[in-house]
Amino acid sequence: MTGASIGLPLPDGAVITVGTFDGVHRGHLDVLATLVRHAEARGVPSVVVTFDPHPLEVVNPAAAPPLLTERSEKLAIFAQAGVSYVAVLPFTRALAAFEAERFVDEVLLERFAMRELLVGHDHGFGRGRMGDIEVLRSLGVRRGFQVTVLPPVFAADGHAISSTAIRRAVAGGDLASAAAGLGRPYSLSGVVVRGDQRGRTIGFPTLNLRPVSARKLLPPDGVYAVRVQLPEGEFGGMLNLGPRPTVGDDRRQVETHVFDASRDWYGAHVRLDFVRYLRGTRPFNGLEALKAQLAQDERDARTALAHGVGDWLPHTAAPL
Repeated sequence: MTGASIGLPLPDGAVITVGTFDGVHRGHLDVLATLVRHAEARGVPSVVVTFDPHPLEVVNPAAAPPLLTERSEKLAIFAQAGVSYVAVLPFTRALAAFEAERFVDEVLLERFAMRELLVGHDHGFGRGRMGDIEVLRSLGVRRGFQVTVLPPVFAADGHAISSTAIRRAVAGGDLASAAAGLGRPYSLSGVVVRGDQRGRTIGFPTLNLRPVSARKLLPPDGVYAVRVQLPEGEFGGMLNLGPRPTVGDDRRQVETHVFDASRDWYGAHVRLDFVRYLRGTRPFNGLEALKAQLAQDERDARTALAHGVGDWLPHTAAPL
């Protein structure tokens, strides 16, 4: 898979989908699977055209939502889906002003030689999202490309899966609903940075993570069982998200104690997959009491990690 923001070498054309894809949830994954399948049937590449930053950050910053997936996370999921190319268009006020017809002509047809466009049932793009399904079908007839509209994917409660619903679940600590909508545990990616190394002194050294994006949505503060994706592979761990009241530190931090692995990962890119909420963040009466609780947290986290998805889905964190 290749990321790009300019035209691609597509002599035989391409099958394309367009969208922000925040979360790359199960509905998005259905679009991507269909995209790859249709492209293979035509013998042409599959292309995802997406935007950075989120369009609302440009057209209405006050309404811009926190992100479920930042750019690098989205690109990794696109690659796993088998997409040939991803074109990341810088979203600017100038691009926001494009009418749907101009976007189709100057971007999708001129740059990417589109032969087929796949969109979701509620898709809209161009200025004011005026490029709805009927507009696109009309353009397809006039410009000679096929428009394929995909139905929604529904959650167990009968509602269509959406980034908005998943965002609400994460913010409320409902990891089960978030994971069900995403098709995978909610995750956080970042770079390992130096902390104060206090955890080493009590037998629980931590990996301190600086999230890739400050706009990434985080679940409520607390202690979580997590899977830690390190350069060496996957390890279990327990995460403290939030302040450290026992030592008088009220900064919101991301600290993970990694099980069965210990070294300095400074500068490494790491992903944390949230598996289960264990408890809230609270002060303890001294370091010995904190150590005893951390030992219990480790036992609880190892138990949660040893169980299957069905065992941890019902557990929900306290809301913000």
